[in-house]
Amino acid sequence: AIDEYKPLDATTNPSLILAAAQMPAYQELVDDAVAYGKKLGGSEEEQIKNACDKLFVLFGAEILKRIPGRVSTEVDARLSFDKEGMIQRARRLIDLYKEAGIGKDRILIKLSSTWEGIQAGKVLEAEYGIHCNMTLLFSFAQAVACAEAGVTLISPFVGRILDWYVINGDKKTYEPSEDPGVKSVTKIYNYYKKFGYKTIVMGASFRNTGEIKALTGCDYLTISPKLLAELSKEYVKLTPTLSVKEAQACELEKIHLDEKAFRWHHNEDQMAVEKLSDGIRKFAADAIKLERMLK
Repeated sequence: AIDEYKPLDATTNPSLILAAAQMPAYQELVDDAVAYGKKLGGSEEEQIKNACDKLFVLFGAEILKRIPGRVSTEVDARLSFDKEGMIQRARRLIDLYKEAGIGKDRILIKLSSTWEGIQAGKVLEAEYGIHCNMTLLFSFAQAVACAEAGVTLISPFVGRILDWYVINGDKKTYEPSEDPGVKSVTKIYNYYKKFGYKTIVMGASFRNTGEIKALTGCDYLTISPKLLAELSKEYVKLTPTLSVKEAQACELEKIHLDEKAFRWHHNEDQMAVEKLSDGIRKFAADAIKLERMLK
């Protein structure tokens, strides 16, 4: 798919790696990761952890051969509430990339957008020059905290927000411009551009091409091969719905969030609370499945 659509960047996550690791085409990468884990030795648990990290990096390195930009590699979701643990694991992944001859400028480390994850991102960016991609982002509070932390990029989710509203609300279908996920990313984009934040907004997790088209003009979008295939069949001129100029004209108030304010504002958004915890649990479950497979 990467060879076909020639994207600038690409992303991985535990679920995608788990799926790919089960494909015969990538068995060699799995074997290499297992050999690496064994070579470093230590307890079985340590060997599996090292093999997992190596596998993530091997997939990242394969992707980087095919794209001009950056690959995102995710830190274990089970560390989502462990700031120091995330910093340590991120630095370890960067070291593994370095061993593979890949500089940190080509890597985005993906962290869960918990308060701890955002603070880990702040330290990694400021102290180690490691670029971060804040994922599982559903609330405006998460977006504000990420901007204040000075991270490189955020991945606000669109489709998973829609999923929640369809399941929990009376309305089952939405026009793209009324899609709650689209509205969420639009608000975040406008806020960032109005107040001059450098953090890149990369809309993610799409359910249909309507959502993608409704976010035309956003800094980046991460789109699945299935939806890229659908888009490639369309011949329509898209007019940007998001622009810096329009964002700067928006009526928005700048806010500051310390930990207490962040936790309160995020907690006020039931959808975001549920989708963040659900996303962490699902990624953690897939990380465990991957470990069992390597074991």
